[in-house]
Amino acid sequence: MRKPRDIDAELKTLQEKAKQLKAQRTVQLGELVGATGAADALSIEALAGVLLAAVEQAESKPEAVARWVERGTAFFQAGGKKGGRKGTGNDPAGSPGA
Repeated sequence: MRKPRDIDAELKTLQEKAKQLKAQRTVQLGELVGATGAADALSIEALAGVLLAAVEQAESKPEAVARWVERGTAFFQAGGKKGGRKGTGNDPAGSPGA
């Protein structure tokens, strides 16, 4: 006869793993802000506003998201060096052209 599984212990282990992954994601998001070069110079309110505008724009303009993905891919392929900061119409705050 097989030993019954301890579902409660397995669930607790999974919850702890989920908590660790959330903490790791938070750290990575903070590192991303720093890696962009100047984003960490923005006030927390300005950064939050930019992100909120991006979320709103993502819902209404999927083509903008595709351009952001291209820029992000290029950023990481360049080793996370700040560059390409020229206005390319990809402003998440909804400036003209985005």
